Amino acid sequence: MEARISQVRQRAVPPVVAARWALWTFVVVNLLIVELLFLTAGTGKNEVLTVAKFFGLHAAVLMLFQLLLVARLPWLDRRIGMDRLTVWHRWVGFTLLWTVLTHAVLVVLGYARLDDASMTKTFFALAGVPASLLGMGAATIIVVVAAVSARYVRRRLRYETWHGLHLLLYLALGLAFVHQLLETTTFNSSALAKTYWWALWLFAFGALVVGRIVMPLWRNAQHRFEVAEVVRESDDVVSVHVTGRHLDKLPARAGQFCIWRFPGHNHWWLANPFSLSAAPDGRALRLTAKAVGSASAGLRHLPVGSRAFVEGPYGAFTSLHRTRPGALLIAGGVGITPIRALLEEESAGDVVVLYRVRSESDAVLADEVRALVEERGGRLHLLTGRTAEGLSPFEPESLRALVSDITERDVYVCGPPAMTSAVLSSLRALKVPRRQVHSERFGLA
Repeated sequence: MEARISQVRQRAVPPVVAARWALWTFVVVNLLIVELLFLTAGTGKNEVLTVAKFFGLHAAVLMLFQLLLVARLPWLDRRIGMDRLTVWHRWVGFTLLWTVLTHAVLVVLGYARLDDASMTKTFFALAGVPASLLGMGAATIIVVVAAVSARYVRRRLRYETWHGLHLLLYLALGLAFVHQLLETTTFNSSALAKTYWWALWLFAFGALVVGRIVMPLWRNAQHRFEVAEVVRESDDVVSVHVTGRHLDKLPARAGQFCIWRFPGHNHWWLANPFSLSAAPDGRALRLTAKAVGSASAGLRHLPVGSRAFVEGPYGAFTSLHRTRPGALLIAGGVGITPIRALLEEESAGDVVVLYRVRSESDAVLADEVRALVEERGGRLHLLTGRTAEGLSPFEPESLRALVSDITERDVYVCGPPAMTSAVLSSLRALKVPRRQVHSERFGLA
């Protein structure tokens, strides 16, 4: 363990920094190419249409970058994490919305000036042109998806409803591709432009198809996951043990999560992201879930031998990002599951676990966590009680009192959103270096 940590600390560039630099380099290089194509492809029929073309080219790049952010490419996911990639996807999406709307308005305005007609008349005239009609269809879908993705609306929709509407973006991308293909002034303006756009579209769509479809199907065909055992940990918590073929070849690490489907137990579109609650050992995978909905509550009724469809593993909440010999693992509620798995990788004794629960009876897997901590010579603090009763174990002063050398440790945090936010805020107040803080939100939206 100490040798592995020393190797990590000697890395000139942390994995997450390398991944971010790779993404930014990809974006900058493509923007420079687009600028070159814009400058060499000629101007529009008037100055307004020239600016419209500028926004249209950049909208295309944003669309393709969006695909890469949600393609679940293992190299990026293990270094950045699905949660952060999803957040970036969201903000790029709203940037795309305004870029597309600006492009559309300028196109109508430009042709209105060119034909000396009203914008309304010009709009309906352009709707009769196939290329423009396809672009209008893509823009309409993007506006609808952006509207339902606004926080106020999103929180009032079922995930399945929102996800179904969100899938319309793939139709929008198809329409946008054909729209760009028919716009000869951008796609086919030169041999360089044609080669570049075809290569970029094929790369982005190829990454999406491989990451979201081909790889999950191939892994499930190879491993043939099935339920081996179902264990009730408490009244509302259950562990499911899943076996399969050649699990030693599955690139899973402690701290990661998978997206689980159990055909016959739920509809195929109902999937749940559950963390691995034990370090992968090449023989079985274990998930531990609390009953917070019909899907997770029904896991206790899974019959042994039933098939499982597993996507993943995903996530950057792993020891890949370790920078210090000592570790502080902070968990809240069922957030103990990836923390418990990480404990199995801790062969050194310099580890402290803070486990926040309302009462000892709510401490899921407490016996396993306690045994692992004792085996490694570490310390476990079981923090019980309600915050409303005046208990604030994650205030900066409280954290420093519990772990005096907190700034010298890697800190892993997993728990409810409010708890995680409070801990991260306190870590900033304590000036714990950012590269030593690791957290991840396990979710699909």
